[in-house]
Amino acid sequence: MNFDDLGPLGFGAAAIGNLYRATPDEDAAATVRAAWDAGIRYFDTAPHYGFGLSEKRLGAALSALDPGESAIVSTKVGRRLDPRPDADPGRPRQGFVTPEPFESVFDYSYDGAMRSYEASRQRLRRERIDILYVHDVGRATHGDDHPRRFAEFLDGGYRAMRELREAGAVGAIGLGVNEYQVVEEMLEHGDLDVVLLAGRYTLLEQEALASFLPSCERRGVRIVIGGPFNSGILATGVRAGGTPHYNYEPAPPAIVERVAAIEALCDRHGVPLAAAALQFPLAHPQVAAAIPGMGSPDQVADARRLLATPIPATLWIELKEQGLIRADAPVPSAQKEDA
Repeated sequence: MNFDDLGPLGFGAAAIGNLYRATPDEDAAATVRAAWDAGIRYFDTAPHYGFGLSEKRLGAALSALDPGESAIVSTKVGRRLDPRPDADPGRPRQGFVTPEPFESVFDYSYDGAMRSYEASRQRLRRERIDILYVHDVGRATHGDDHPRRFAEFLDGGYRAMRELREAGAVGAIGLGVNEYQVVEEMLEHGDLDVVLLAGRYTLLEQEALASFLPSCERRGVRIVIGGPFNSGILATGVRAGGTPHYNYEPAPPAIVERVAAIEALCDRHGVPLAAAALQFPLAHPQVAAAIPGMGSPDQVADARRLLATPIPATLWIELKEQGLIRADAPVPSAQKEDA
């Protein structure tokens, strides 16, 4: 598949799975419609998001908006949905306030991946899945249990994903993770087409430039950037009050201090911090798209506005001079302001 068709802006569908709060069905449908009307054609979801709710809502919306299935849709395997009939739909479970009577459980087996793919296809109402990721394999998620889980994936789920790709049931396969180290480990054992990397190549973090991104370039692996705002701190900044979040938790002082310095430079150049954060990772040649979470039509409009915000080249120069981004980081070309 042509990964350049993904971006630059895709739709992260965790929010329409009732991430952290309940969202009415009609609001979720309006959000997908706003993205479609804005020209977005790449939509990423997962069974974990609302325990099937995100896939159901995305599938219902796209079946009306896109009956010819021209949109590019990605979903994930690696978590099965186990029945939970006693679940309280009004209380958060694994971060989701969902009416779906399930909970997700890690399962990287061959059969688990095959069943997950087929269930996702049914919920999404699609003949095929364009991109299939494995969800959250890695040491950051599994700690000391990582070697066992990784072996389970290599022997089972990865084999299933390859078979689905070879049969044409999916267009591409990859990892959807919050750490790049497991991708480097994976590339020692097999091939991938694309990686959805959340939070690890951003305006705040560029360690991935040292070995990960060059390795992907050599192997022809494209990157989709999830979490471009590092769980919110690069969207809100640190000056507005409240508790800024980084990596799904309150940000530590060192991160707050670094973001404050970046935010001050952005302010001096008249650039919203969030605009710089969204545009920065897209400058790397291996990056095909960024997929910020979108939970309302207003957030869709905000993302489009941030993507189109002119950013002077001097901002990127000063960020490098002050050591706030790596000197070897590709940066966006300067945009001309409207006359």
